[in-house]
Amino acid sequence: MPGSPVKPKAHPTAARIHGGGDKRLDGVLEFVSFVARPMPLSLLLDEAPRKIAAIVGADIASLYLLEGDGDALVLRGNVGFPDGARGHVRLSVGEGITGLAVECMRPISVGKASQHDHYRAFPELGEDRYPVFLAVPILGHQRPLGAIVVQRSGDRAFGPADVNLIVALTAPIASAIRHAHVLDELRDKQRRQTGGGTRKVTLPGAPVVRGRALGALAEMRRPAASPRGEWQPSDVRLLRGAFESAEKSLGALVTRARHGNLGSEAAFLATYLQMLDDERLRGRAVELVEGGKSVGLALSTIARDAQRAANGIVGDAFLRDRARDLEDLCEALMMLASPDARAELPSKAVLIGDQLTVFDLLVSAKAQPVAIALSDRATGPRTRVLLELLGTPAIIDVGGLFKWASPGDVALVDADHGFVVINPSRGDIAAVRAERRDREA
Repeated sequence: MPGSPVKPKAHPTAARIHGGGDKRLDGVLEFVSFVARPMPLSLLLDEAPRKIAAIVGADIASLYLLEGDGDALVLRGNVGFPDGARGHVRLSVGEGITGLAVECMRPISVGKASQHDHYRAFPELGEDRYPVFLAVPILGHQRPLGAIVVQRSGDRAFGPADVNLIVALTAPIASAIRHAHVLDELRDKQRRQTGGGTRKVTLPGAPVVRGRALGALAEMRRPAASPRGEWQPSDVRLLRGAFESAEKSLGALVTRARHGNLGSEAAFLATYLQMLDDERLRGRAVELVEGGKSVGLALSTIARDAQRAANGIVGDAFLRDRARDLEDLCEALMMLASPDARAELPSKAVLIGDQLTVFDLLVSAKAQPVAIALSDRATGPRTRVLLELLGTPAIIDVGGLFKWASPGDVALVDADHGFVVINPSRGDIAAVRAERRDREA
């Protein structure tokens, strides 16, 4: 229009400050600042998915780590799915859309995931509600380290700008993962020092009882195979007291199992109660002690006789299992009546072992462990139930546990994500202590 002022053209070299207000840019800057600082792995696994989901407008964001021999993708961080998914949702490289993205080392996006040839369903996650899917590999120097997966409900696909942005955001995550020493290739280059002690090492496992705890490591123990000790006049009284204590404790555990909806899974506890209630067993133990045997020797004799009888009946698996249960119970009674100093545990420790039995419910629990970590040899069908009855943060299937962990080392058990951190950093320790203070406040 005549008389209207003419706007001057911006000079091509004029600077522009991109100030606040751009939601995506603000989110990216915050993410980069967050990932750049040192932090416990647990914080990265919690916050990185949450921040990425907010940046790209996703309902679900998952962080998978490549573990084991480099062929297992394990969901360790997530926002949007139930907490129980962490540490339990697992894929092989090449399996599912996520595994394919890692195998190809290229992003894969799809508008309706269930129609993709490589789709791998996890019904317990209700993934069908979030069909819009993008999987981006996290690349390391020589091999993938894991993957970021984002998902949306509806039909709004992830566009090229989303894909490019998430690819770029995986770079600082890769650096943080390698710094956490999760990878076997990094751990294998480390050497334990003579007499214990090692650099910080993170060992992955499968969480059973959620929570995080910090303490000195102590290996689970059992009484000596050849009990020591001379007969004492008080042995009969101590033996009877041990039977009563074990019966009371097992009764309380049965009640706890019932209230925790573990009644059918914890039915094996009834076997132990039946043995404790068997007057022939009590009578035989008292008879041996009154005859001059120490409590330990009397109970080990009963267990040995039961094993000999069970092994003499070819093919009777039930009797062999029952004999093992009786041996377990006799060891517990032995410790309750006449403690073996060699089998006692320090209090408030992180217990490590290859197996868990009812002995630990009756004896090891008295040391009030703060957490439990079991190796990849802990495969018994009762293990999960026993851990739930103990009620402390617990992880199983920890590969290399005894290779890297020594009694006396400080360890952090992160059973929210599924890690045992040997010799955690000051930041790891401070985070756990801060969480404990918040919980107790």
